Amino acid sequence: MSDSQPENLPATSAAGDAQTPGAEVIDQREGMFGVRGTGDTSGFGGLKRQVALPGGTPKPYGSWFDGAVDKLEGLAGEGAIEKVVVDRTELTLHVAREHLVSVAQHLRDDETLRFELFSGVSGVHYPQETGRELHAVYHLASITHNRRIRLEVSAPDGDAHIPSVCSVYPAADWHERETWDFFGIVFDGHPALTRIQMPDDWPGHPQRKDYPLGGIDVEYKGAVIPPPDTRRSYN
Repeated sequence: MSDSQPENLPATSAAGDAQTPGAEVIDQREGMFGVRGTGDTSGFGGLKRQVALPGGTPKPYGSWFDGAVDKLEGLAGEGAIEKVVVDRTELTLHVAREHLVSVAQHLRDDETLRFELFSGVSGVHYPQETGRELHAVYHLASITHNRRIRLEVSAPDGDAHIPSVCSVYPAADWHERETWDFFGIVFDGHPALTRIQMPDDWPGHPQRKDYPLGGIDVEYKGAVIPPPDTRRSYN
């Protein structure tokens, strides 16, 4: 069995979406793009799709996943890994935020793991997931073993703090700044957590789901961006 093909893939529905056991439904979207009201011009206005967070995957995971997870759990200790998800042949570890830096250190330094390449961190906002609204998703790669892994860490909206991994992966510097800028996740221990795209005095974080899509005063130009469904007319 090659590294890229784990044995127990999740079942797939007729619609093509992988059905991970224990998935938690957090929302239902209507239309192809989730647009509400008159803004949906796709022709799929009647389409309804559930938004679900994958549930934990039971062992065995298949391929190299079992050995890597067992090794990491032994190094990081109890409680570090909250959930393991194998979905679409990809491995995601949900890590408790207080263990994030040590988990990253083990993933980088252990000779059987050696995830030495940090390729980015992305923010995600799930307003319906009470107590875990903000997620930071880290993408790591092992050049040594030709493998990829994903770490996912969550924080509540009212305490949006996650430890910075800059001490382990210096390349995370600008990535964490961008995630702070757009999602408002505070990376504790970051050397200079400032905005990287928006102006320094910009209010709010534009990629959060509760941020308005249009009608925004563009303060540094004195202009206004109209809401999407009023920018043009569709017949």
